[in-house]
Amino acid sequence: MFRCAHYIPFTCLQGKTVLDNLLDSDDNRYMLGALRTLWLNVDEDKSNQQAIVKSCGGLFPVSKESKDEIQLFLGNTGTAMRPLTAAVTAAGGNSSFVLDGVPRMRERPIGDLVTGLKQLGAEVHCFLGTNSPPVRVVGKGGLPRGKVVFHNLKSFIWPPLALGNMEIEIVDKLILVPYVEMTLKLMERFGVFVEHTDSWDRFLVRGGLLENAYVEGDAAYIEGDASSASYFLAGAAITGGTTAVEGCGASSLQLGATVEEWPDYCIITPPEKLNVTAIDTYDDRRMAVAFSLAACADVPVTIGDPQCTRRTFPNYLGVLATFSKH
Repeated sequence: MFRCAHYIPFTCLQGKTVLDNLLDSDDNRYMLGALRTLWLNVDEDKSNQQAIVKSCGGLFPVSKESKDEIQLFLGNTGTAMRPLTAAVTAAGGNSSFVLDGVPRMRERPIGDLVTGLKQLGAEVHCFLGTNSPPVRVVGKGGLPRGKVVFHNLKSFIWPPLALGNMEIEIVDKLILVPYVEMTLKLMERFGVFVEHTDSWDRFLVRGGLLENAYVEGDAAYIEGDASSASYFLAGAAITGGTTAVEGCGASSLQLGATVEEWPDYCIITPPEKLNVTAIDTYDDRRMAVAFSLAACADVPVTIGDPQCTRRTFPNYLGVLATFSKH
Protein backbone atom coordinates (compact mmCIF):
# COMPACT_ATOMS: atom_id res chain seq x y z
CA MET A 1 0.00 0.00 0.00
CA PHE A 2 1.37 3.39 -1.00
CA ARG A 3 0.53 6.56 0.84
CA CYS A 4 0.67 10.07 -0.51
CA ALA A 5 4.15 10.68 0.93
CA HIS A 6 5.66 7.88 -1.16
CA TYR A 7 5.19 10.08 -4.24
CA ILE A 8 7.35 12.90 -2.84
CA PRO A 9 10.48 11.97 -4.85
CA PHE A 10 8.56 12.32 -8.10
CA THR A 11 7.73 15.96 -7.34
CA CYS A 12 11.44 16.61 -7.99
CA LEU A 13 11.06 15.79 -11.70
CA GLN A 14 9.83 17.73 -14.72
CA GLY A 15 6.09 18.08 -15.32
CA LYS A 16 3.43 17.55 -12.68
CA THR A 17 2.24 14.92 -10.22
CA VAL A 18 -1.51 14.34 -9.82
CA LEU A 19 -2.62 12.72 -6.56
CA ASP A 20 -6.13 11.23 -6.53
CA ASN A 21 -8.18 9.82 -3.63
CA LEU A 22 -6.25 12.07 -1.25
CA LEU A 23 -7.49 11.80 2.33
CA ASP A 24 -7.90 15.07 4.24
CA SER A 25 -5.78 13.91 7.18
CA ASP A 26 -3.05 15.36 9.38
CA ASP A 27 -0.39 13.30 7.61
CA ASN A 28 -1.31 14.61 4.19
CA ARG A 29 -1.77 18.18 5.40
CA TYR A 30 1.74 18.20 6.88
CA MET A 31 3.17 16.69 3.71
CA LEU A 32 1.48 19.16 1.36
CA GLY A 33 2.45 21.98 3.73
CA ALA A 34 6.09 20.89 3.50
CA LEU A 35 5.91 20.91 -0.30
CA ARG A 36 4.53 24.45 -0.17
CA THR A 37 7.38 25.44 2.16
CA LEU A 38 9.69 24.24 -0.61
CA TRP A 39 7.78 26.66 -2.86
CA LEU A 40 6.21 23.98 -5.00
CA ASN A 41 2.90 24.90 -6.61
CA VAL A 42 0.25 22.70 -4.95
CA ASP A 43 -3.30 23.00 -6.29
CA GLU A 44 -5.56 21.16 -3.85
CA ASP A 45 -9.19 20.28 -4.55
CA LYS A 46 -10.56 18.85 -1.29
CA SER A 47 -14.07 18.29 -2.66
CA ASN A 48 -12.67 15.88 -5.26
CA GLN A 49 -9.90 14.54 -2.98
CA GLN A 50 -7.22 15.58 -5.43
CA ALA A 51 -4.00 17.58 -5.42
CA ILE A 52 -1.87 18.57 -8.40
CA VAL A 53 1.78 19.31 -7.66
CA LYS A 54 3.83 21.14 -10.27
CA SER A 55 7.18 19.38 -10.16
CA CYS A 56 10.37 21.35 -9.67
CA GLY A 57 12.66 20.03 -12.40
CA GLY A 58 15.45 18.88 -10.11
CA LEU A 59 15.73 21.89 -7.79
CA PHE A 60 13.23 23.00 -5.17
CA PRO A 61 12.34 26.66 -5.89
CA VAL A 62 13.01 27.77 -2.30
CA SER A 63 16.67 26.81 -2.78
CA LYS A 64 17.09 29.41 -5.51
CA GLU A 65 16.40 32.40 -3.25
CA SER A 66 16.35 31.52 0.45
CA LYS A 67 19.64 32.00 2.27
CA ASP A 68 18.27 30.96 5.67
CA GLU A 69 18.03 27.43 6.99
CA ILE A 70 14.68 26.04 5.81
CA GLN A 71 12.48 24.50 8.50
CA LEU A 72 10.18 21.61 7.55
CA PHE A 73 7.78 20.60 10.34
CA LEU A 74 6.12 17.24 9.69
CA GLY A 75 4.13 16.63 12.87
CA ASN A 76 4.16 12.86 13.42
CA THR A 77 4.20 11.97 9.72
CA GLY A 78 6.88 9.30 9.59
CA THR A 79 5.99 8.25 6.05
CA ALA A 80 6.92 11.75 4.82
CA MET A 81 10.09 12.13 6.90
CA ARG A 82 12.11 9.52 5.01
CA PRO A 83 11.36 10.44 1.37
CA LEU A 84 11.48 14.16 2.13
CA THR A 85 14.90 13.86 3.80
CA ALA A 86 16.23 12.17 0.67
CA ALA A 87 14.42 14.60 -1.64
CA VAL A 88 15.93 17.75 -0.10
CA THR A 89 19.34 16.07 -0.15
CA ALA A 90 18.96 15.47 -3.89
CA ALA A 91 17.02 18.56 -5.00
CA GLY A 92 17.81 21.10 -2.31
CA GLY A 93 20.68 22.74 -4.15
CA ASN A 94 23.16 24.21 -1.70
CA SER A 95 20.58 25.16 0.91
CA SER A 96 20.34 23.82 4.46
CA PHE A 97 17.21 22.15 5.84
CA VAL A 98 15.99 20.97 9.23
CA LEU A 99 13.25 18.34 9.26
CA ASP A 100 11.48 17.93 12.59
CA GLY A 101 8.16 17.05 14.17
CA VAL A 102 6.29 16.53 17.42
CA PRO A 103 8.00 14.81 20.39
CA ARG A 104 6.68 11.45 19.21
CA MET A 105 8.43 11.96 15.86
CA ARG A 106 11.71 12.41 17.72
CA GLU A 107 11.37 8.82 18.92
CA ARG A 108 11.09 7.37 15.41
CA PRO A 109 14.39 5.97 14.08
CA ILE A 110 15.78 7.22 10.80
CA GLY A 111 19.44 6.38 11.32
CA ASP A 112 19.55 3.74 8.57
CA LEU A 113 18.55 6.28 5.92
CA VAL A 114 20.94 8.91 7.27
CA THR A 115 23.78 6.38 7.23
CA GLY A 116 22.98 5.44 3.64
CA LEU A 117 22.98 9.06 2.48
CA LYS A 118 26.27 9.66 4.28
CA GLN A 119 27.86 6.74 2.43
CA LEU A 120 27.24 8.71 -0.75
CA GLY A 121 28.92 11.80 0.66
CA ALA A 122 25.80 13.70 1.70
CA GLU A 123 26.00 15.95 4.76
CA VAL A 124 23.05 14.67 6.80
CA HIS A 125 22.91 14.50 10.60
CA CYS A 126 20.49 13.56 13.37
CA PHE A 127 21.98 16.41 15.37
CA LEU A 128 20.54 15.41 18.75
CA GLY A 129 22.58 12.22 18.56
CA THR A 130 19.56 9.91 18.79
CA ASN A 131 19.39 8.49 15.23
CA SER A 132 15.94 10.09 15.11
CA PRO A 133 14.68 13.51 13.97
CA PRO A 134 15.38 16.35 13.93
CA VAL A 135 17.53 15.90 10.84
CA ARG A 136 19.77 18.58 9.35
CA VAL A 137 20.62 18.38 5.64
CA VAL A 138 23.33 20.63 4.23
CA GLY A 139 22.94 20.61 0.46
CA LYS A 140 25.91 19.95 -1.79
CA GLY A 141 24.24 20.43 -5.14
CA GLY A 142 22.82 16.94 -5.45
CA LEU A 143 23.11 13.32 -4.36
CA PRO A 144 26.24 11.62 -5.79
CA ARG A 145 26.23 8.19 -7.36
CA GLY A 146 27.91 5.28 -5.61
CA LYS A 147 27.40 2.15 -3.54
CA VAL A 148 25.37 1.88 -0.35
CA VAL A 149 25.35 -1.00 2.13
CA PHE A 150 22.29 -1.60 4.32
CA HIS A 151 21.62 -4.20 6.97
CA ASN A 152 18.02 -4.12 5.82
CA LEU A 153 16.13 -1.95 3.39
CA LYS A 154 13.41 0.42 4.60
CA SER A 155 13.71 3.30 2.12
CA PHE A 156 13.95 2.31 -1.52
CA ILE A 157 12.12 4.97 -3.46
CA TRP A 158 14.86 7.65 -3.21
CA PRO A 159 17.94 6.08 -4.97
CA PRO A 160 16.83 7.17 -8.49
CA LEU A 161 17.28 10.79 -7.36
CA ALA A 162 21.06 10.31 -7.36
CA LEU A 163 23.09 11.97 -10.10
CA GLY A 164 24.09 8.57 -11.48
CA ASN A 165 23.65 4.84 -11.02
CA MET A 166 23.53 3.46 -7.51
CA GLU A 167 24.43 -0.01 -6.27
CA ILE A 168 22.72 -1.24 -3.10
CA GLU A 169 23.91 -4.21 -1.09
CA ILE A 170 21.81 -5.83 1.66
CA VAL A 171 23.90 -7.46 4.37
CA ASP A 172 21.07 -9.25 6.18
CA LYS A 173 18.24 -11.15 4.53
CA LEU A 174 15.66 -8.82 3.00
CA ILE A 175 12.47 -9.39 4.97
CA LEU A 176 9.90 -7.24 3.19
CA VAL A 177 10.37 -8.54 -0.37
CA PRO A 178 6.67 -8.08 -1.37
CA TYR A 179 6.80 -4.41 -0.36
CA VAL A 180 10.02 -3.88 -2.31
CA GLU A 181 8.38 -5.50 -5.34
CA MET A 182 5.44 -3.09 -5.04
CA THR A 183 7.87 -0.17 -4.82
CA LEU A 184 9.71 -1.30 -7.95
CA LYS A 185 6.43 -1.44 -9.87
CA LEU A 186 5.59 2.09 -8.76
CA MET A 187 9.03 3.29 -9.86
CA GLU A 188 8.55 1.72 -13.29
CA ARG A 189 5.54 3.98 -13.81
CA PHE A 190 7.97 6.90 -13.67
CA GLY A 191 10.55 5.32 -15.95
CA VAL A 192 12.83 3.88 -13.26
CA PHE A 193 14.00 0.29 -13.73
CA VAL A 194 15.93 -1.63 -11.10
CA GLU A 195 17.99 -4.77 -11.58
CA HIS A 196 18.40 -7.18 -8.68
CA THR A 197 19.77 -10.61 -7.89
CA ASP A 198 17.48 -13.58 -7.38
CA SER A 199 18.40 -13.54 -3.69
CA TRP A 200 17.34 -9.88 -3.35
CA ASP A 201 20.66 -8.86 -1.80
CA ARG A 202 22.04 -6.62 -4.55
CA PHE A 203 20.30 -3.92 -6.57
CA LEU A 204 21.38 -1.67 -9.40
CA VAL A 205 19.28 1.48 -9.65
CA ARG A 206 19.54 3.59 -12.78
CA GLY A 207 19.97 7.13 -11.53
CA GLY A 208 19.85 10.49 -13.22
CA LEU A 209 16.09 10.68 -12.81
CA LEU A 210 16.15 14.40 -12.01
CA GLU A 211 17.73 15.21 -15.36
CA ASN A 212 16.00 12.72 -17.64
CA ALA A 213 12.51 11.90 -16.36
CA TYR A 214 9.29 13.76 -17.08
CA VAL A 215 5.99 13.20 -15.28
CA GLU A 216 3.16 13.39 -17.80
CA GLY A 217 0.52 14.19 -15.22
CA ASP A 218 -1.20 10.81 -15.12
CA ALA A 219 -3.12 10.48 -11.89
CA ALA A 220 -1.52 8.54 -9.06
CA TYR A 221 -4.38 6.87 -7.20
CA ILE A 222 -3.67 6.80 -3.46
CA GLU A 223 -4.84 3.43 -2.18
CA GLY A 224 -7.05 3.08 0.87
CA ASP A 225 -5.31 2.32 4.15
CA ALA A 226 -5.44 -1.44 4.63
CA SER A 227 -4.13 -1.08 8.17
CA SER A 228 -7.20 1.00 9.05
CA ALA A 229 -9.48 -1.66 7.58
CA SER A 230 -7.83 -4.33 9.72
CA TYR A 231 -9.38 -2.93 12.89
CA PHE A 232 -12.86 -3.60 11.58
CA LEU A 233 -11.82 -7.17 10.83
CA ALA A 234 -10.73 -7.38 14.45
CA GLY A 235 -14.16 -6.07 15.42
CA ALA A 236 -15.68 -9.20 13.90
CA ALA A 237 -13.32 -11.32 15.98
CA ILE A 238 -14.42 -9.57 19.16
CA THR A 239 -18.18 -9.59 18.57
CA GLY A 240 -18.65 -12.81 16.66
CA GLY A 241 -20.20 -10.86 13.80
CA THR A 242 -19.31 -10.75 10.11
CA THR A 243 -17.40 -7.94 8.41
CA ALA A 244 -16.70 -7.68 4.68
CA VAL A 245 -13.80 -5.45 3.61
CA GLU A 246 -13.32 -5.03 -0.13
CA GLY A 247 -9.83 -5.07 -1.58
CA CYS A 248 -8.14 -6.23 1.61
CA GLY A 249 -7.01 -9.69 2.69
CA ALA A 250 -6.58 -10.99 6.21
CA SER A 251 -4.23 -13.68 7.52
CA SER A 252 -3.24 -12.55 11.00
CA LEU A 253 -3.90 -14.85 13.94
CA GLN A 254 -2.35 -12.58 16.55
CA LEU A 255 -5.61 -12.06 18.45
CA GLY A 256 -5.97 -15.79 18.95
CA ALA A 257 -9.03 -15.82 16.72
CA THR A 258 -9.74 -18.55 14.20
CA VAL A 259 -9.70 -17.17 10.64
CA GLU A 260 -11.25 -19.12 7.77
CA GLU A 261 -10.37 -17.66 4.36
CA TRP A 262 -12.55 -17.76 1.26
CA PRO A 263 -11.90 -16.25 -2.21
CA ASP A 264 -13.53 -12.89 -1.43
CA TYR A 265 -14.17 -12.93 2.33
CA CYS A 266 -13.06 -14.47 5.61
CA ILE A 267 -14.90 -15.78 8.70
CA ILE A 268 -13.49 -14.79 12.09
CA THR A 269 -14.42 -16.67 15.26
CA PRO A 270 -13.98 -14.53 18.41
CA PRO A 271 -11.47 -15.30 21.17
CA GLU A 272 -12.16 -15.46 24.90
CA LYS A 273 -13.71 -12.48 26.71
CA LEU A 274 -11.54 -9.39 26.84
CA ASN A 275 -10.66 -7.38 29.94
CA VAL A 276 -9.56 -3.85 29.07
CA THR A 277 -9.88 -0.71 31.23
CA ALA A 278 -7.87 2.47 30.49
CA ILE A 279 -5.44 2.96 27.62
CA ASP A 280 -2.93 5.75 26.97
CA THR A 281 -2.38 6.22 23.24
CA TYR A 282 1.10 7.83 23.50
CA ASP A 283 0.10 9.90 20.45
CA ASP A 284 -0.16 6.66 18.44
CA ARG A 285 -3.47 6.36 16.58
CA ARG A 286 -3.04 2.58 16.33
CA MET A 287 -3.42 2.31 20.10
CA ALA A 288 -6.71 4.22 19.99
CA VAL A 289 -8.29 2.31 17.13
CA ALA A 290 -7.15 -1.11 18.32
CA PHE A 291 -8.38 -0.85 21.89
CA SER A 292 -11.57 1.01 20.96
CA LEU A 293 -12.81 -2.28 19.54
CA ALA A 294 -13.16 -3.67 23.04
CA ALA A 295 -16.36 -1.64 23.30
CA CYS A 296 -17.83 -3.77 20.51
CA ALA A 297 -17.90 -6.65 22.98
CA ASP A 298 -19.51 -4.52 25.72
CA VAL A 299 -16.16 -4.13 27.49
CA PRO A 300 -15.86 -0.54 28.80
CA VAL A 301 -12.60 1.11 27.82
CA THR A 302 -11.29 4.64 28.39
CA ILE A 303 -8.92 5.94 25.71
CA GLY A 304 -6.70 8.93 26.31
CA ASP A 305 -6.49 11.43 23.42
CA PRO A 306 -8.77 9.60 20.96
CA GLN A 307 -8.30 12.47 18.50
CA CYS A 308 -4.83 11.13 17.70
CA THR A 309 -6.60 9.19 14.92
CA ARG A 310 -6.86 12.44 12.94
CA ARG A 311 -3.41 11.71 11.46
CA THR A 312 -4.65 9.04 9.07
CA PHE A 313 -8.35 8.38 9.87
CA PRO A 314 -9.95 11.67 10.99
CA ASN A 315 -13.52 10.34 11.16
CA TYR A 316 -12.64 6.99 12.73
CA LEU A 317 -14.88 7.40 15.79
CA GLY A 318 -17.87 8.23 13.62
CA VAL A 319 -17.24 5.23 11.37
CA LEU A 320 -16.83 3.01 14.43
CA ALA A 321 -20.15 4.22 15.83
CA THR A 322 -21.89 3.32 12.56
CA PHE A 323 -20.06 0.00 12.36
CA SER A 324 -20.94 -1.00 15.92
CA LYS A 325 -24.68 -0.50 15.28
CA HIS A 326 -24.60 -3.38 12.83
